[in-house]
Amino acid sequence: MEIVKASLKDVVLINKLANQVWEPTYKDILSAAQLEYMFGMMYSPKSITAQLEVKGHEFLLIKDDKQYFGFASYELNCKPNTTKIHKLYVLPNLQGKGIGAQLLRAIEREASKVGNTIVTLNVNRFNTALNFYNKTGFVKVGVEDIDIGSGYLMEDYVMEKELR
Repeated sequence: MEIVKASLKDVVLINKLANQVWEPTYKDILSAAQLEYMFGMMYSPKSITAQLEVKGHEFLLIKDDKQYFGFASYELNCKPNTTKIHKLYVLPNLQGKGIGAQLLRAIEREASKVGNTIVTLNVNRFNTALNFYNKTGFVKVGVEDIDIGSGYLMEDYVMEKELR
């Protein structure tokens, strides 16, 4: 497996991967209307392009010779000494095989390169990924309800991990 940095040429690929993971990840947590609203807000090609060009998010893709397995995005120095993970998704049929952990380690390496000592993220309070983050050393440091418009909330835990 290989992890590569994504660029603007990968926007459609990221959108396609997101389409494969989004509904299976959230269908038991969010309404169909909220799923559709949030997907458009965060994973349309226009939104992904803005994340890369305007917001300064870095995207990683994990793949082999035949297929892509997932992606992640993060923001170095979002606060002093802190990298924020914005997205980390692995295709549903490949979860539990260490692919997410590889993406996480790659982000941690990039954070360390710029002197960041904390990695932070938000995760939906009802998402089974909470177990993954707990196992990989993240701890809950807060609760956050984020109004994303159209009457929808993101109900998240804020989690952090100290890098050694």
